[in-house]
This record gives sequence, C-alpha cells and structure tokens, in this order.
Amino acid sequence: MIWREPLHLCYLFLLISGILFYGGCKSVYEGLPDASTVMLEESQPDPDEIARREQRLREISSQPYPDYHIDAGDVFTIKVYNNPDLDVSSPVTPDGYIAMMFVGQIKIGGLTIPEAVERVQEALSKYIKNPVVGILPTDIKSQTATISGAVHRTGVYSVHGNVKLADLFAYAGGGSVRIFDGKQMASYDFNNSYFIRGNDIVPVDFNEAITNGNPLHNIRMQKGDYIHIASRSEKMVSVFGEVSSPRFQLWTAGLGLIEAISNAGGLRDEHWEYAVIMRGGMGNLKFYRADIQAILQGQKPNVPLEAGDIVYIPKDGISGYNVFVRKLLPTAELLNALVMPVHWWHNWKD
Repeated sequence: MIWREPLHLCYLFLLISGILFYGGCKSVYEGLPDASTVMLEESQPDPDEIARREQRLREISSQPYPDYHIDAGDVFTIKVYNNPDLDVSSPVTPDGYIAMMFVGQIKIGGLTIPEAVERVQEALSKYIKNPVVGILPTDIKSQTATISGAVHRTGVYSVHGNVKLADLFAYAGGGSVRIFDGKQMASYDFNNSYFIRGNDIVPVDFNEAITNGNPLHNIRMQKGDYIHIASRSEKMVSVFGEVSSPRFQLWTAGLGLIEAISNAGGLRDEHWEYAVIMRGGMGNLKFYRADIQAILQGQKPNVPLEAGDIVYIPKDGISGYNVFVRKLLPTAELLNALVMPVHWWHNWKD
C-alpha cells in the first residue's frame, strides 16, 4: 500500500531534508519542545484528583472503627476476680462457645467483649455472688486482612489492634526483589498496587503510606481488607548515541535523564549539547529536546523519564540527526508518516 503513494515518499524525504538544513544545525533541536518544561508539566498529577482522593481518605479516617465481634478461633483468657481457680484460657469453638468450670459451655460468638463479659457474669452468678469477670484477648485470629502479590510472604495476617497498612506490608516481609543486570532490584510496583475494602477501592498512595509514612494514606487496617502489591513488569528505557555504553536499562520510578545517561556510562567527549527523547508509539510519537549542559549546571530541571522512552545523544546537529531519523524512528511510524505526512508534520511541530 505504501508504494502506491510515491508522492508521499518524496514528500517525506523533502520534509526531512527541510528540517535538517533549514536554519542550520541548532534549529533542528530548538524546534522541538523543551523536555525540561513540557515533560515536567505533563508528569505533574492532577490537583483536583489529588484533592478528591485526600477528601475520601479523610472521610474514611473519620469513620468510627467497627466494633470487634468475637469469632471462631479467637483465644481469650478469662479471669474471675477473687476466684483464680476459675481462670481459664480458651479458644472459641467453630460454633461460638467457650468452656468454663461450673457453667460448662457458654456461647459468646458474635458478641462484643463487653457483651461477652455480661453473659459470663450472668452464668457464674448462679454459683458466685456478684462475680466480676475480665475477658482478655490472647490471639485474635478472626480479625485478618490479606496481602498478595510482590511481597516475600503473601497470606492472611491478624490486624487486631492498631495495625496500619505499612505494618501489614512489614508483616509480609516487605516487597520482593529480583536480580537484573547483576544488581538486586525491587520487583514491586506501588503505583499499580491497590487496596480493597468491601466493594470499594481505597484511594491510598502506597508510596506515601509505606515509604513516607503519611498518616492520611497509612490507614488502619480492618477485618476483610485486601491488599495487592503489584509486580513491576520489565519496563525499559534505552539510551544510545554518544554515551560510553549504549544500552537498554530497567526503568524505575523517579528515573531521570541524567541518571539514565550515567547508567549508560556517561557522555562521550563529542556529544552534541542536546539530547533527543522519543516517547509514545505509532500514531502518538512525540519528540522532545533536552539541554544537557543546562540541566547539569542546574539552570534547568532534570527530565523525568517514562517506561519505553528512547534517549538519543547525537554527535552533532546534522549527521547525528540524520542517523536518528534513519535508524531510530520505528518502521511502523515511518509507514504512518508516509500515509499521513501532513498530519505527522503537524504533530512534529506541536
């Protein structure tokens, strides 16, 4: 189909030639959006969405913690004041009973602890005058939350008491790790993890809750909560051109242009002052320029990279850019450019 469009092919070559030679070397790069400005703006979270999440979390934290109700498997120590021979440690049976001297089986399943105290005192009052009973939880096995995914020990953990999200993550041994390129790397992805309570997804930021200990996000766990820590897929960025060790490298949250260049062995002596960053796939390909020297000198902020970004460091303005267009631009995108050259050029300029 492409070869039926010879005018498009000629148009593309003329277009590239015009880009490269009109106005000199420097204009090739200065015609692209400044990555330090545009990418930082694009990476900023939506303040309205943040406000909505925080409002929802404040509503959750203001809700009263659900009353604990005794359930099967929970273990209690029951003490009777001035009658130590009646003290007992007993698990709750599957049908909700505990066993005590004199009174035998007493059903306390489904009751709160104060309600259970009243029931035991009522049963003992037939044998002891004005009994005073204390029920102390020893092992609350029914108050559990589940954590799955990229942690060392997935499973069900007790959350009785003041157990927070970060505590549960610690109970599970923290995030799992893997070996990549001879280095130990975290294999969990907080950005895509989720927290389910009932039928709702709780909008916590796992980085804020676990890494930063933000109390708004590090909320108290409840019975039945489900936490899934996502596994990080093998997301990559590539850096090549005038660097010492052109390579693909594992993308991690917070990876910036300067760190990616450093991971590639640093710049060669004859690098051009700009880097070109290519982002997006077929139909959505965008190019950005990054002023390397200005970033290194602190005149411009570092550029945050995303998974899939391609960073190219040219040797000079003309020959380097010719290589970039010829070798880097994906074949599918070139085909798309041949079919719709005017649309492609419009996107390039924007």
